[in-house]
Amino acid sequence: MSPARSARALARETITREILDAARARLSTDGAAALSLRAVARDVEMVSSAVYRYFPSRDALLTALLIEAYGELGAAAEAADAGVADRTDTRTRWLATFRAVRAWCVAHPGEFGLLYGTPVPGYAAPRDTVDPATRVVRVLVRIVGDAFTAGARPPVVLATAPDAGTMAPALAFIAEHGLMSEATLADDALPETVRRAVLAWTTLFGMISFELFGHQVGSVADSAAWLDEVALRLAADLGIEA
Repeated sequence: MSPARSARALARETITREILDAARARLSTDGAAALSLRAVARDVEMVSSAVYRYFPSRDALLTALLIEAYGELGAAAEAADAGVADRTDTRTRWLATFRAVRAWCVAHPGEFGLLYGTPVPGYAAPRDTVDPATRVVRVLVRIVGDAFTAGARPPVVLATAPDAGTMAPALAFIAEHGLMSEATLADDALPETVRRAVLAWTTLFGMISFELFGHQVGSVADSAAWLDEVALRLAADLGIEA
C-alpha cells in the first residue's frame, strides 16, 4: 500500500470511529429510535452529506452499531468464561459469564437499549448481525454442554411432558455451531436441559432490562448480588452444582 493510500485509509478509519462514537453517545441521550445521521454529523462537525459517504443511511449506521456492540458484549462473555482456569468448574464459569454480561450492559445502557430494547420502527437487522448477536448464548450453551457431558441433569422433570418439537430450533442451532458433541445431541435427556438453558438466557437479559429500566426499584436492594443469586439458582436448575 502506498503512503498516500495508507494515509487515506487511516483518515477514513479515524472518521468512521468518530462517527460511531458520536452515534453511541446519541444512543444514551436520544435512544435508538431517534438516532439521526444529521445529529451525528453535527456532533462530529461534519455536513450530513459527508457522513453519508461513510454510512449511506441511518439503517447502515444502526447495523454497524449493532455489530460492534454485540461483538463487545460477546467478547466480554467469552473472556470471562476463558478466564476460569479449571474448565471442569462449570458453576464458576457460568457465574463469571453472567457477571461479565451484566457489567458490560450496565456500563453501556444506550447500547443495551439498542440490542435488547424496543425494536427501531422501520429497521430490520440484516443477516450479518446474527453471528455477533449469538456470541453470548454460545458461551452459555458451551458451559451447559460441558456440565451435561460431566453428568449434570435438571433435578426435577415436569409431570406433564413438554412438546417434543419446542426445542427443535435450539437443538438445530447447537448442532449447526458444533456446540455439543453428536453423542450429547443424541441423549434423550438433552432437550429438557436445553429448555432450561434457554430459560436461563432469557432470564439473564430480562433481569438486566429490569435493572436498567428501573423496574427493580423497591424490590431489589443490590442488583449485583441479586444477579449472583439468580445465576446460581439457574445453574442448580440445570444440575450445575459446586
